[in-house]
Amino acid sequence: MNQTPRAETTPGPVRTGRLSFAIFALARTHRAYAGELLRGLGLYAGQELLLMQLLERDGQTQSELLATVGLDHSTVSKSLKRMQEAGLLRREPAEHDRRAMRVWLTEEGKAMRGPLEEMWAALERASVRDLDEGTIDAFVATGETIRRSVIERHRTTDASGSSPAGLT
Repeated sequence: MNQTPRAETTPGPVRTGRLSFAIFALARTHRAYAGELLRGLGLYAGQELLLMQLLERDGQTQSELLATVGLDHSTVSKSLKRMQEAGLLRREPAEHDRRAMRVWLTEEGKAMRGPLEEMWAALERASVRDLDEGTIDAFVATGETIRRSVIERHRTTDASGSSPAGLT
């Protein structure tokens, strides 16, 4: 018997937020597949973001990387340490400030460009398989609108200055 994969059911408390739950379910599924592809490259989630930033501009400080990848300080620090131990990068004190650390790719790290590009292409192929260009364009535009709305959520606070249900 051929069974269709069961769609994730929406729990009762989020029925009033079905779009948000759909985004959550999509992000979780997409991230899981990306994680599977990354494991095939010997990477953990988030490390690819650091590699891509360094492939674009090698020798950034840890602070610069932190500002560009959108991960917290401890995650970046742990990821850089693991990547250094794996031989993908090296860290050295910055010339201008010995407390700051510059991050440089090794040859092995630079060689990750092709595999990372293929990983993103595989993720893209899986994501757009049943979509036409117009649908993709509309989804990207809608996703960007939602992203901006969430970032600018402070505009939806009530008159007392607090957000719904005391959330910030």
